[in-house]
Amino acid sequence: MSELAHPPRIVGVYRRDDLPSGSRDLTLALWRVADPGNVGTLIRAADAFGAAVALSAGSADPTGPKASRASMGSIFRTPVVGFDEAEGRRVGLVPLGGRPLAELDLDGPVVFVLGAEREGLPVDVVATCAETATIPLGGGAESLNVATAGAIALYEARRA
Repeated sequence: MSELAHPPRIVGVYRRDDLPSGSRDLTLALWRVADPGNVGTLIRAADAFGAAVALSAGSADPTGPKASRASMGSIFRTPVVGFDEAEGRRVGLVPLGGRPLAELDLDGPVVFVLGAEREGLPVDVVATCAETATIPLGGGAESLNVATAGAIALYEARRA
């Protein structure tokens, strides 16, 4: 459970099958997000905003040491399902060319689809989305970290 040189002397035993599953009206669907820190952080953000997380093949194991640590316990409260199990209108988050996120109608079940940081979303995955959205950026940054983008999208959905 810990890869730290001096981990706390606490042991927890759990069954993966006992972790939460199922759908919610708001979901982050992660396409091949392989960094466990990002997966854990997105699970934590989903927990904070009452959302679920859907993971594609090639995504980091949400119960691995780094993802579990980054989730800060949210792995035990946040439903995690397969990528294709997420229910709702799919909105692909893309760095350029989508409608500004704040202009979207986010009523009803929504699934924000996010890709890995380097590759983003492949064309065939974007094609499965009802629409695409972009988080407008100022300054010189080309894009946001996937965990930051996911947290902003969840906030915007709950704010709306």
